[in-house]
Amino acid sequence: DMINDVMALRAKGSLAAISASERVQVCLMHIQGEPRTMQHNPHYDDVVNDLKTFFLERLKVCLDAGIASNRLLIDPGFGFGKTVEHNLRLMKQLEVFTELGYPVLVGVSRKSLIGLILNKPVTERLYGSLALAVLAVSKGARIIRTHDVAATVDALKMTHAVLQ
Repeated sequence: DMINDVMALRAKGSLAAISASERVQVCLMHIQGEPRTMQHNPHYDDVVNDLKTFFLERLKVCLDAGIASNRLLIDPGFGFGKTVEHNLRLMKQLEVFTELGYPVLVGVSRKSLIGLILNKPVTERLYGSLALAVLAVSKGARIIRTHDVAATVDALKMTHAVLQ
C-alpha cells in the first residue's frame, strides 16, 4: 500500500494519519502552490536546489514524526507548478534527488511538456513519454508512473539490460 500525496503531508492531519498507519508507504510529491493555481507563473530561484531543500525539510518532518525512512519515497512532481524549462532541468539533474537516499518516483507520461516540445496532442505522446521514462531510470528513478504500461515495461526492460 502506498499513499502518493501531492501536498507532501502538509495538509492538516495527514502527517498524524500516516504516522499511525505503520504499513503504508508514502510518496512525498513536490507542488508549487495548489492544484488550481500551480501553473500561474511558477518561479524558483534554482528549481533543483529549491526542490532538494523542500525534500530535505519534508523528509526531516516525517522522520521526526516517527515515520520509518524505508516507508518514504519522493516525487519531483513534473508538471506540478513548473514550466517546461523547470521540468527539463529537473530531469537533467534527477541524480540530485536519487542521491538523497530515498526511492524516486517519476510521472512524466503524456505530460504537457512533451506536447509543447514535440507539438503533439496528448494521444500522440507515447514516444516522448518513453524517452523520459528511460532517461529517468538511467538517472536513478526507481518507480515510473505511466498511462502506457506495456510499452513502458518493454522500454525499461531494454534500459535495464543495457545498464546492468
